[in-house]
Amino acid sequence: MRAYNFCAGPAALPTAVLEKAQSELLNWQGKGVSIMEMSHRSKDYIAVAEQAEADLRNLLNIPNNYKVLFLQGGASLQFSAIPLNLLGKNNQADYVHTGIWSDKAIKEAKRYGNIHTIDATYDVEGKMAIRPSQDWQLSENASYVHYCDNETIGGIQFGEIPTTTAPLVADLSSSILSTPLDISKFGLIYAGAQKNIGPAGLTIVIVRDDLLDQTKPEIPSLLKYSAQADNASMLNTPATYSWYLAGLVFEWLKEQGGVEAIHKINLEKSNLLYGYIDQSDFYANPIAQPNRSIMNVPFTLADSSLEKLFLQEAEAAHLLNLAGHRSVGGMRASIYNAVPLEGVQALVDFMDQFANKHG
Repeated sequence: MRAYNFCAGPAALPTAVLEKAQSELLNWQGKGVSIMEMSHRSKDYIAVAEQAEADLRNLLNIPNNYKVLFLQGGASLQFSAIPLNLLGKNNQADYVHTGIWSDKAIKEAKRYGNIHTIDATYDVEGKMAIRPSQDWQLSENASYVHYCDNETIGGIQFGEIPTTTAPLVADLSSSILSTPLDISKFGLIYAGAQKNIGPAGLTIVIVRDDLLDQTKPEIPSLLKYSAQADNASMLNTPATYSWYLAGLVFEWLKEQGGVEAIHKINLEKSNLLYGYIDQSDFYANPIAQPNRSIMNVPFTLADSSLEKLFLQEAEAAHLLNLAGHRSVGGMRASIYNAVPLEGVQALVDFMDQFANKHG
C-alpha cells in the first residue's frame, strides 16, 4: 500500500500522475522510447512543453503580458537570479523577512545590491504573526519588494497579498496552485516545483514583460529571463522529465476542477488538522490564526521526550516524514495538493490515539 507522505519537499505527487507516468515510462505514446530519452528540440517534446505552459496559464489565469519560464536550479538559484535581473537600472530593493527562506533570499540579494530589510513578524499572545503591509517602512525608490508567501519551515503564511508601489516579487514555492491568485498584482513570482508542481529539478518563473530589460550587465546568460523567454526556456537542455511530470500534474489539477476546487479541499484539510490541534492539550501550534499556513502545519507535543516515539509509531502507521525541520524541531505535516483529505484524517486519528495513550 502507498503511505501518506507529509514531506515538505520533495513532496507527495498525485497517485494518478505517478500511475500515468509509470504507464508511459518505457514507451511514450507508442513512440517506442521514454520521454526521458527524447530530444527537447523534437516536435513531440515541444508539444508537451507548450501544453504544460498552456495548462498552467489556464489554471492561474496568467495575463498575456507575462512570460512563463520553466527553469532549472531550484527556487534557491532565483535568490541570485532575481537581483541580477531586476537591479540593473536601480540598485535598491526591499526584502520582507518572515522566516528562514526569506532570510536566505535576503542574504543572497545583498551580494548584488542595496537591500533594505523589513522585519515583518511580531508576537501576538505568544503566537507568531505577520505585520500588515501598510505598517512596513518601505523605501521610496525600490526596484521591487520581495517576500516569501509561505514559510515552509515555520508554517507562517501571508493572509493577503501585500500592497506596494514598487513591483511585487514573491516566492510561492510552497503555496503556488493551492489557492486562487491574482497574477496581475505581481511583477514576478517564482516557485520550486517539488511541492505542488512536480518533482525536484524544475522552477517556474512568471515575470511581467516590462521587467525583462532591468538586468545587470554581469548577469550569466543562463540566468537572464529575457534570454530564456526568447528561447522558450530552452536556452540550454531543460529538465525535460520534470517538465513533463509538471504537465501531468497540471492536467490532474484541471480534472479536479482547477485551483478554486483544490483550494476548498486544502481548507478542509487544514481546518481539520488545526481544529484538532486547537482542542488538544497534548499538541500546540505556534502561529497566530490569521497567518497559519494551509500547506505546512508545524506542531509540538506537550512532552518533547515523546517526539522520537511519535515518529516511530507514525511511520508504523504509514504516516511518513512528520519530523519538523532540524532548525526548529517538533513536528510538521505538509499537506500539499496531492495529500488527500483521507490522509489528514488518518493523521488526526493517529494523533488522537497517541495522545490518549501517552498523555
